[in-house]
Amino acid sequence: MNGKRRILVVNPNSSVAVTQDIDAALEPLRTKGGPEIACATLAEGPPGIQTEMHTVDVVAPLCALVKREDNTTDAFVIACFSDPGLYPARETTAKPVIGIMNAGMATAMNLAGRVGVIAILPQSIPRHLRNFRAMGIIDRVAGDRAVGLNVVDLADEGRTLDKMIVTGRALKEQDGANAIVMGCAGMARYRARMEDALGIPVVDPTQAAVAMALGAVACGWRTQQ
Repeated sequence: MNGKRRILVVNPNSSVAVTQDIDAALEPLRTKGGPEIACATLAEGPPGIQTEMHTVDVVAPLCALVKREDNTTDAFVIACFSDPGLYPARETTAKPVIGIMNAGMATAMNLAGRVGVIAILPQSIPRHLRNFRAMGIIDRVAGDRAVGLNVVDLADEGRTLDKMIVTGRALKEQDGANAIVMGCAGMARYRARMEDALGIPVVDPTQAAVAMALGAVACGWRTQQ
């Protein structure tokens, strides 16, 4: 590995537009002299990870990408809210591997007591809740509501932002959330406008994960199973 440290953020779906949005959202975390923050698209992935089968199908190509990039990378971030392939990827490399669901929820719980999650589709919610129970944080989750759009649809700003604000308000006013986590990496472009509209912290989980990766690289931390 050369002297320049590098964090690789992997979008495990095949949507280049989503990767571009992720890359733009990470600009505030890029600093002079700091690690390079690079973004990659998993060409073998589906256009959006929306089902349990999608999370299974991307594991092998994701781990193959981690293995290829291992010698030039100091930390990996899996930029999908289902954290697909997180533990197999950690078996593939000795470098830190951080999932955005784990990072986003941990960040939100450090900002507020009750966390609401905005999902893309209703069928995403059971998968999220299973993960929250496995993480031992279900009691901190105020609610998980869907905007009813798939990953590709999120690029349509005209309807996506309105739906996200309506959903965020329901989480705040009806469910009692005092922080929101955006439950898809493809929502990155809406974070600041959501926070302005809702008046409570809104967490982009990919930003949260890369912030953790920066700390891991600086401190020499490792992740384990």
